[in-house]
Parts: sequence; C-alpha cells; structure tokens
Amino acid sequence: MPSRLTYAIEFVADMDRAIAFYREVVGLEPKFASPEWTEFATGETTLALHPASESNPAGRVELGFDVEDIWAFHEMLVAKGITVTRPPSPQHGVIVTSALDAEGAQVTFSGTF
Repeated sequence: MPSRLTYAIEFVADMDRAIAFYREVVGLEPKFASPEWTEFATGETTLALHPASESNPAGRVELGFDVEDIWAFHEMLVAKGITVTRPPSPQHGVIVTSALDAEGAQVTFSGTF
C-alpha cells in the first residue's frame, strides 16, 4: 500500500512570526493565511501552520499521508498493534484515521470514501 506525504503541520506559538519566517527567510508563498490556519505553496506537499495548544505544543509537527485504501490501511495498523488515536471518520470530504509512530508522534492517514 503506497502512501504519499500530503502535508506537514507545524504547531506554532506566534502565527505572524512563523508566517514571516517561512515567507521571508525560506522564501515560500502563502496559499492561504489566517490566525487559525496557514498553508504554503510547496509543490505536492502542503506545509501548514496551526496555533499551538496544550495537546500540541509549539514546535510539534504532525505528518499527513494519503493512502489508497483507508479501511484496509486502518485494519493493517490494528493488526500490527499500532496505537490508533482516531478511528476512520469523515473530515473535510475524506476519511481520516490517526496513529502514533515509533517515536510517539501523531500521524494522520486519509483516503476517499
């Protein structure tokens, strides 16, 4: 089951400062910017910024992958004993499931209905 990295979310303490860094230092152009969610044009993979919170402290990064068969992928995660933190559920027009990777970082997987 090949997967494709579709996004990386960085949780930030100061959205304006983070936007300025990626725009002025790294040279990325924002596709969309708001106090709650910002995306940068980076090719096939989206770099997104989201405000930090108690459960997602500043500097934490979450990766998102697109998988061909979300239901089979979820079953494989469970069969391998991977900690699933969100069962498959609809979100923004796709089905999403999340799990912890080998280091305990949250990883999200999405697929179509």
